[in-house]
Amino acid sequence: MKTLFYLNLLLLMLSLAVGLNSCQRNFGDLNNPTVEKYLENASQQQLNNLVNGTVSGARNSIDLYLDVTGVIGREIYRFADPRYTTELLGADDNELLNSNFYITLNWAARYRVVKNTNVLIAAATRSTLISDAQRKGYLGFAKTFQAHELLLNLNLTYKNGIRADVSDPDKPGPVLDYAKSLAAIAALLDQGKTDLEGAVLAFPLSPGFNGFQDAAGLIQFNRALAARVAVYREDWPSAKAALEASFLDLEGDLYRGISHVYGTGTGDQLNGAFTPPQQNGDVRLAHPSYATGIEAGDDRITKTNIRNIAASLNGLSGNRDVWVYTSGTAPVYLVRNEELILLYAEVNIRTQHFTEAVRALDRIRTAHRLRPYSGLEEEEPLIDELLQQRRYSLFFEGHRWIDVRRYRRLQQLPLDRPADNVWEQLPLPVSETVAL
Repeated sequence: MKTLFYLNLLLLMLSLAVGLNSCQRNFGDLNNPTVEKYLENASQQQLNNLVNGTVSGARNSIDLYLDVTGVIGREIYRFADPRYTTELLGADDNELLNSNFYITLNWAARYRVVKNTNVLIAAATRSTLISDAQRKGYLGFAKTFQAHELLLNLNLTYKNGIRADVSDPDKPGPVLDYAKSLAAIAALLDQGKTDLEGAVLAFPLSPGFNGFQDAAGLIQFNRALAARVAVYREDWPSAKAALEASFLDLEGDLYRGISHVYGTGTGDQLNGAFTPPQQNGDVRLAHPSYATGIEAGDDRITKTNIRNIAASLNGLSGNRDVWVYTSGTAPVYLVRNEELILLYAEVNIRTQHFTEAVRALDRIRTAHRLRPYSGLEEEEPLIDELLQQRRYSLFFEGHRWIDVRRYRRLQQLPLDRPADNVWEQLPLPVSETVAL
């Protein structure tokens, strides 16, 4: 447990140095970083190093997260490591193993960022070299980002839970069940929002935060995440309030939001979820049901490209490449307006405000060249419509598996081979089970 959560800070600071190409800065002496140096009386530059390390390090293994959720959720096929087409699809008698990359690498990547935010929280709390308003900015940012990272891991392990409190490496908190994990994440977001109120940001943020680079913008980001969590908890009043305080805009740009950015500069990294079209061997294919299930005229079909020659492996075949991330520098969104509009529709469906829900759903439908919704304005058919729109709007953004699971529809996902299985969750990594 300790070795997983609390990797040597050198690793964290090296991830810090993996700078965002468009915002290269002086990170000071990274050759001999120590936790103690940051906790003694951190300067603004040292605290900014931790902020940049958090933003940069949070990109690590995001492509793996998208692959794992996409494969299990039958959004994509991944022809690379054979475990994508065997274990993750439940082929034959294959089981998910707690020592394999799909959980261990994801888990470690997210908790490295959590570690970074915990160091930032401790360092900012102790520093006498910043104002109280600046301190609040660091704390609010750290708690918001920490909540996001914890939620990603919880999305993978679901009822197996997560450790929400890992601030003490020698005495980490218990593994919480799903409901308690969500409650802890919601509380962390609320704390972050309180910190950001009246805060001053003394740190620059990457271009992925354009439009959200002040305290007010981070509050909107925080509330967008809080809305997602509240919807997962089926806490509709809290979800409605969070959406109202977020950057939700029914008439706004669907891609306005916060994203991971990538670059080709020295020390930067490329978007690993990008796969060149038409290649062989290492490919990402859209699940065949993506094209067969889409409405005629829906422009979201362009999130896939028809291949010249279909690719096949282990009894699976597809003729469409995934084309969501169209270059190695394409952004990956943490949250964007299109998701918020769909969350708004969901809240209104579940609170019986069907006319308003249809208005939101029609915003999505007409944006993608579809006619307005013409079905029954009742809860069940509107949930069907909601999940259909979420499937295509948020394709390969890490939502489909979670969506069908929370509506208890995993059995509706297609089985490509007779002995395949749809998993409900991933196991806790072996390091966690040893520690329990």
